[in-house]
Amino acid sequence: MTTTESAIDDLKAWITPSRTAVLVIDMQVDFASPDGALGSYVDMGLVQPAVAAAEALADAARAAGVPVVFVGLFTTPETDSSAWRERLRRRGGDPDAESALCRVGQPGADFHGPRPAPGEMVIGKTRYSGFLGTDLDARLKALGVDTLVVAGLTTECCVDSTVRDAFDLDYHVFVAADACAAYETDLHVASLKMMALNSAILTDTSSIAEAWGVRTRT
Repeated sequence: MTTTESAIDDLKAWITPSRTAVLVIDMQVDFASPDGALGSYVDMGLVQPAVAAAEALADAARAAGVPVVFVGLFTTPETDSSAWRERLRRRGGDPDAESALCRVGQPGADFHGPRPAPGEMVIGKTRYSGFLGTDLDARLKALGVDTLVVAGLTTECCVDSTVRDAFDLDYHVFVAADACAAYETDLHVASLKMMALNSAILTDTSSIAEAWGVRTRT
């Protein structure tokens, strides 16, 4: 058996469908589309490979019977705390303009790329971590899930925050590195390195699909 085969067998033992869920984090118009709030000054071309990989990952999970959970930022003026607004002001921006990402009911909050299928879990959050102030932990535990495969945007922010909290809540965490992205390559690479050091095992979409016995588009 080659090293690669051994690694796939090890991954297969851990991410069995009966214990695993896929988290797709913040793949929304404002964060991932040229038509979103960040599209006018961020090169969205950097994140499109990750968006495509996340779509393939979600498809593979569904084929394997693995729950796919969509975690998104959904904000209102009431959820913009004083600390949230002050941080933006201190960075030299207009809190009212910059905090208007992913406003509830606006097109920027819509999911982009992978989208929830009927009946799939959607978790709305107002901070970086998908666990902070939400019932994500309780709903995953109700499904018997103790292992997570994580994808999303951005690697150094909401993905990293969610992964850290998941590990602190005693989940086994695997990050699909090719299905995550940042707007700066060095931030993406550094964040993956920190997650691998502290809280997660890095893998990729094709390895995950192979472990599930599913063929992907990527």
